[in-house]
Amino acid sequence: MIETKPHLIIGGGIMGLSIGCRMLREGLSPVEIFEAGEIGRSSAAWVAAGMLSPRAEAGFEDMDIYEEGLRSLERYPSFLAALQEEVGEIVPEIDRCGALLCATNRDQARELDRQFEFRMRMGIPVQKLSGEEARDREPLLATKVIAALWLEADAQINNRTLLHALREAFVKRGGTVREHTPVSEIIVKDGEAIGVRTGDEERPCETITVAAGAWSSRIGGGSRSVAVRPVKGQMIGLRMTPQSRLRQPVRTPNVYLVPKDDGRLLVGATAEEVGFDARVIAGNVMELLHHAWELVPAIYDLEVEEVLAGFRPATRDHRAVMGRSNVHNLFYCTGHWRHGILMAPMAADTVVNAMLEAKTELAEPC
Repeated sequence: MIETKPHLIIGGGIMGLSIGCRMLREGLSPVEIFEAGEIGRSSAAWVAAGMLSPRAEAGFEDMDIYEEGLRSLERYPSFLAALQEEVGEIVPEIDRCGALLCATNRDQARELDRQFEFRMRMGIPVQKLSGEEARDREPLLATKVIAALWLEADAQINNRTLLHALREAFVKRGGTVREHTPVSEIIVKDGEAIGVRTGDEERPCETITVAAGAWSSRIGGGSRSVAVRPVKGQMIGLRMTPQSRLRQPVRTPNVYLVPKDDGRLLVGATAEEVGFDARVIAGNVMELLHHAWELVPAIYDLEVEEVLAGFRPATRDHRAVMGRSNVHNLFYCTGHWRHGILMAPMAADTVVNAMLEAKTELAEPC
């Protein structure tokens, strides 16, 4: 009896789990996820704020990324519905709460004017608010907020609950999780990925998907050409009280505050080019809290629950690397910068569709 070789995924974050679930639904099995740490918790997605905000994130030179974000957000309901069928009530809901971009001084207000005009030109739904109108929408905003942009169609999700649901769905469908098992090398022979090396073990495979986030470039062998670097982000988790519960995410150029349905208020996030330095630094935490307090003074009395650092996977132009590689049976899904949670449905579709296409091509007669 010939043993079926598994499809291997390197990385157990939002991308690896989303791809693994989609592969199993499409009949691509068995599937194994190799994770250097703990599935979900060791990834950038655990430290993320879970914002589904393509309109708030839209940049002057990144309209293609904006369009991709919109398409991925449109896929979220079916993405979650598939999970719902598999694991039931633990699947989080999309919170269509909108987002507020705020200005607390004249320089920020001028930048908001520029952002407003840009979004109007691009046809992005946006409303310009005075400081008073912004406080009507979010009463906890400071009186020094002098202007804001309201993006009604943006949303958020509890990313930690989502990671848990994806892991449960993956295992329930028969996927195998290998935690604390770092992959050191992709084994390539005659232009084809044939396995991975982890410790003293060589594991043969049908396909390999590199979804290791900021660590993708550190894997030897076939992934050396993937230019992904870590950009450190430090984040603070506060515990809201009934009197300090924000209605929606609020942000300035210096800070964001995102209220979650489990009572956490996330304050973030720095963007530091310091390699894989995971230390939490007092000065960065102080600055984040200061900017957050200027925006929402009520945070002053809130309990600090956690202070974390994570690593966003960044490419030079912030474009993700997704799909087939020039090595047969080797696929990539990495480099999603700060948009990993938003892009998960589209990324999973892109990579798995590429696998199915490659499988069809292989099956076609010459």
